[in-house]
Amino acid sequence: MEGTPGERHDLSVSGVNRYLRYIEALMGTGSGEGTRTSRIRWLLIFWIFAVSAIAYLDRVNISIAGQAIAKEFRLNNVELGWVFSAFVVGYAIFQAPGGALADKLGPRKVLGLGVIWWGVFTAIITALSPLTGGLLFCLLAVRFFLGMGEAVVYPASNCIVAAWIPTRERGLANGIIFAGVGIGAGITSPLITYLLIHAGWRSSFWVSAALGFIAGGVWYVIARDKPQQHPWISADEVAFIEKGLPETGGAKGAAGRLSWRSILTNPNILAVTFSYFAYGYAAYIFFSWFFIYLSSVRKLNLRQSGFYTMLPFIAMALGSPLGGWISDRLTKRWGARVGRCYLAAAAIALCAVFIALGTRAGDARVATIILAGGAGALYLSQSSFWSVSADIGKSSAGSVSGFMNMGGQVGGALTASLTPVIANHFGWGVSFLVAAGLCAAGALAWLPVRPQTIENYTSVAPITSPQQIT
Repeated sequence: MEGTPGERHDLSVSGVNRYLRYIEALMGTGSGEGTRTSRIRWLLIFWIFAVSAIAYLDRVNISIAGQAIAKEFRLNNVELGWVFSAFVVGYAIFQAPGGALADKLGPRKVLGLGVIWWGVFTAIITALSPLTGGLLFCLLAVRFFLGMGEAVVYPASNCIVAAWIPTRERGLANGIIFAGVGIGAGITSPLITYLLIHAGWRSSFWVSAALGFIAGGVWYVIARDKPQQHPWISADEVAFIEKGLPETGGAKGAAGRLSWRSILTNPNILAVTFSYFAYGYAAYIFFSWFFIYLSSVRKLNLRQSGFYTMLPFIAMALGSPLGGWISDRLTKRWGARVGRCYLAAAAIALCAVFIALGTRAGDARVATIILAGGAGALYLSQSSFWSVSADIGKSSAGSVSGFMNMGGQVGGALTASLTPVIANHFGWGVSFLVAAGLCAAGALAWLPVRPQTIENYTSVAPITSPQQIT
């Protein structure tokens, strides 16, 4: 018997809660309350994971379809690099404004509208042709506006983390969210390759746009800015979340938000932002140029390139939640400097080693596996960036993380344009070694970071016991 709509709704919510309780049991999280406790916070995190995957499908599809687009539109590699960079420039410029908008209007509206926006501009590129006047300018403009739309995703998601996720669960929550990066980028290669072969490059953008429209609509239905606003949440879960959030402290500004002066002059935020710049530079080699590197430099065919391009993204998808889980465990035992800062430093340093070794491998398949290890190591650090920015920013988490992510995207824009230039003059090995060197510098930047609120920032004191590591 089908039952009434209300009964079916109750059953569906009950089923979601049972599934999320099972996930929490596996992960070792949750409030430990009775069976009536909801798990809406994890429903939102898993849907942001889905949005994250679709965002990276939209973002990376052009790197797979890039050669077909360049052939049809008569673009060389440098011009194609400009098209890649146009997205990242728009994405970078609107990180901080997007984060501030999410802080002010709420992540539900801002993220929902952002997803619809990027779906529109993903589809628009398919209307261009070699006969379009000012074709290169149009390509740059479309990709720039697509970057604007996607810029709100992670600052808005960090607002959800700051409002919904207790401190002890933030590493895992961010790890799950950013596993979507690896999943989205990983499925891009076989999916876009299949569509390229069977239906042409434009079909890949239509599929990406449609998925974006669906994801945005679902998000607006299921999300709320604060736990207290959600109609499905239980009182037990609200109490558990409130108990686990960090104390508000003395944040200044409207509605307790931090001033931009406080954000831009804080040494912790500046250090983390520089490290994220290095992180972004290394990551975007995989997002923008790895497929072309395998096919053009390592001489793999289209199908082989499509398969081996997946490996770094699979490593990212595994490394992100694993890093978040490890971060939460270390933070619980040794404090946030070890669990967030030192873990990030070690992971990014390990990435530098893998990238440097990968350039020395003679066999294309061995090189791909080693470089995939570097991508996985890089993503072990991902949750640390976003957990620390949420801890520092609190009610200004969108602004703080938006500024930080702007640094990462500047690095991404630089590698998208600079990589082919370095490769043309010095070889592809040097392009990867530059990324490795920046990773080493980014690892060092984490060492003085203290993950605490701006108002409570004090000079670093010597550490004499695990209890002093905060």
